[in-house]
Formats: sequence, structure tokens, C-alpha cells
Amino acid sequence: MTDHTFDLVVLGGGSGGYAAALRAAELGSSVAIIEADLLGGTCLHRGCVPTKALLHTAEVAETVRRAGTVGVEATLGGIDAAAARAWRTKLIDGKHRGLSSLVAARGITVVTGRGVLADADGRPAVAVGEDRWIGTDVVLATGAVPRTVPGVEFGGRILDSTAALALDETPGRVVVLGGGVIGVEFASAWRTLGAEVTIVEALDGLIQNEDPSSSAALEKALRRRGIALELGARVAGATENGEGVTVSIEREEVTSHIEADYLLVAVGRSPATGELGLDTLGIDTQRGFVATDDTLRTTGAHVWAVGDIVAGPQLAHRGFRHGAFVAETIAGLSPSPLDDALFPRVTYSTPEIASVGLTEPQAIAAHGSGRVVVQEVPLSSNAKTEIVSAGSTARSGFVKVVALDGGPVIGVHLVGERVGELITEGQLAVAWEAHPADIAPLVHAHPSQSEALGEAFLALAGSPLHTM
Repeated sequence: MTDHTFDLVVLGGGSGGYAAALRAAELGSSVAIIEADLLGGTCLHRGCVPTKALLHTAEVAETVRRAGTVGVEATLGGIDAAAARAWRTKLIDGKHRGLSSLVAARGITVVTGRGVLADADGRPAVAVGEDRWIGTDVVLATGAVPRTVPGVEFGGRILDSTAALALDETPGRVVVLGGGVIGVEFASAWRTLGAEVTIVEALDGLIQNEDPSSSAALEKALRRRGIALELGARVAGATENGEGVTVSIEREEVTSHIEADYLLVAVGRSPATGELGLDTLGIDTQRGFVATDDTLRTTGAHVWAVGDIVAGPQLAHRGFRHGAFVAETIAGLSPSPLDDALFPRVTYSTPEIASVGLTEPQAIAAHGSGRVVVQEVPLSSNAKTEIVSAGSTARSGFVKVVALDGGPVIGVHLVGERVGELITEGQLAVAWEAHPADIAPLVHAHPSQSEALGEAFLALAGSPLHTM
């Protein structure tokens, strides 16, 4: 057995892992990353980047369909799914080369192999085959894997998100199991590309972590686009039958069947912690997630955890922040405390859903209904929204700001085309505990969708311009 010693050893080269490694190296530490697959992890290779590329393909197709609305003569000849996949692959390969170059430029050692935790005479280590990579500190950043459903096995025409991205065709008919972010994004993209889509969700609404008004608006928009919603239903089983799959769904003890070309199982992701050897270093878990304190320390000495293996919203940018936070903490700095409510959330469907901070029900539960004030501004009256959504069947949307009466903004919720680009302003308002009156004097460019946020702040400050 050969031992290699570093200041920091990172197990996992995804968003949280490589962020920790880059920041630690920048701060002067010697760093090694252990990665079984490719730097960039799920987000770059099988998640955030390729799904948004698929959504962009769908957006371009829809733009061509709607071109006549704005006086452009154009005809959509078809969708070349194989060519779209090849473009995504080229995009990902380029980003991967860039990331690999950046890691190498920082002097970080990358070890390809499956690592498990080990005890190196009281020091934390990661074993890869016959070698041990010993760190003064070790960061766990192994991410998450698709969650399974009892009675439904992946394979063939029953897909997880990775297999769905590998398709060289646009399904004619598809059932999406799960009405969370992943399911809604695939459903939205496939519908735009011409598929007949049904979403099956056991809960009574979509994206239940969002404000109820946002969820309701999304459901209405998806139905208007022709996406069938089976809410309050569960998939009881799925059987492949030649060129398709029969999906059995149950609602109130009544079973029905849907025929489709594919079934996408998108019921969320589970932390990838099962085979890490956590017990070796005395690391506790809770429901599969690694237990940490507020600084992301685990119960194992000098072992930290970041990203999707820490309970909370599974967001790549949360992983980035976790990684940098841990590296700075290890270096003796005092980074700003972490707060899951301050990480912006975006569902890249049509329309998009974006939010940060507390929902209206959460605000009322935390502060009482008498202290919570809400201002909603429809995007239907916004000139830029009307321009960019010309010809769309999903033009409805709004800006909703939740604040305390006489106090700061505590939540921002957006529904509409391209609103994900607006959420940073909402994050700044919530994170800095700004009062509406602090923001109201700031002028928003005209015409822009951001004007709707400005109008909401003006109204909450008692000086509305366009709202009553």
C-alpha cells in the first residue's frame, strides 16, 4: 500500500468537490480530488448543463414556430434529436476540458478511481485500490443518484434522467413520474419538441417546495400547453410491451393505464453515501444524508461534507458555495454563515419559476399573518414580457414579493418566460434584509422585465406607479 499525503483530500469532483478543491488550492493548500467518473460530476455531464441545453433546443424550435407572430417567415422542418444530442455532447466536452485545465493550473492532483474512507493511524484518508490518499482534512462531495420507485425498474423504455438525455429521438408519447423540478423540465422540453406528455405526481400539485401561487400558475400554463397532469396519483407499476410501455396509475383505489413510448422516473435524487465507508471514521447519517453542524463538519474528526449529501435543496450552486465555505473555514477564515433559504431556485420550464427566501405560507407560519404583507404584479402588463413571449400560450406570469409590515423583504417569487435571470435581484433584497423603501428609489431599465420587481417594491413602499 502506498500513502500520499495532502492538506486536503476531496472525495468527489462535482460542483461541491471541485469548488472546495479550487478554493483550497487558491488559499495555499495541497489538494487531491478522488473521482470515479469525470470532473464536473452530475451537473456538468448528466444534469444541469445537458438538461438546459435540451431546453434550449426546445426554445429554438418554439421560436421558429412563433416567428410569424413577429413578422418573420420561417418553417420548422423537424427536430433532429441525434444532432441535438451531439451538440450537447460537444458543449459538455468543452466545459469539461476547461474545468480540467483550471484544476491542473491550480496544481490539484486528480485521482481517477472509486474511493472509500479509511483510517490512517488517526488521520482521515480515502483508499483507492491499494493506495491511500491521506488528508489533514477530508471533504465528502459524492453527490446524489436518481431515486427509485418500488415496482418500477430502470432499463429499456423505463428511464432515469441520464438515460432520457441519451435518447436519439423525441418520444411520441411519454409519461413523466414526478412533478418536481426534474420532471417538469423534461416534460416542458419534450412537449415543446412535439411529444404527448403526461405528468404523474403523488402529491396534489407540482413543485411543492415553491409558493402555492407559483405552483398553481405553472399547472395552469402546462395544461394550456397540452400537458396532461395526473395529480394525487401514484404509479403502481410499469410493463414494457414491444415498442412501448404500459404505465399503471392508482388514484383513490381506482387503477387506470397509460400507453407511452417511454416512462421517465423523476421522483428526486438520493444522497450517494451508501458505499463510502462512513462507519470507518464514525460519521453519522440521517435518512441517508451525512449529518453536519452549521459549518458542515461531520461527526468524524477533520471530515466535512458538502452539496447534495447534506440535507437541503439539491442545487449545484449550493454545492459551489458549500465547497468554498468549507475551504475557507479550514483555512481559518470566517465566511458568511450558510442559509438554505438564500439560495435561489429556478425551474427552467415554460414558463420558468424562480424564487428565493420564504414562501407566503412559510412567512405566515414564522411571523404570523398580521405581520406579513404581499405585493403581486402581473407580467401581462409588462412590455418586455409581451415582446419576448409573442405568440406563446404561456404568457401569463407575475412577480410576487413577500415582506414584513414595516420590515424587510423575506421572499421573492417569479413566474414567466426568462424570469430565472431576474432572481439575483430578489436574492440581494432578501439576503441584505432590504426594506421595500430602500429599493424603491432604484430605477429599472425600460423596457425590461425587471420593472415588475421595481413596481412591487414601489407598491410595498407606498408609492406605486402602475399598480392600484
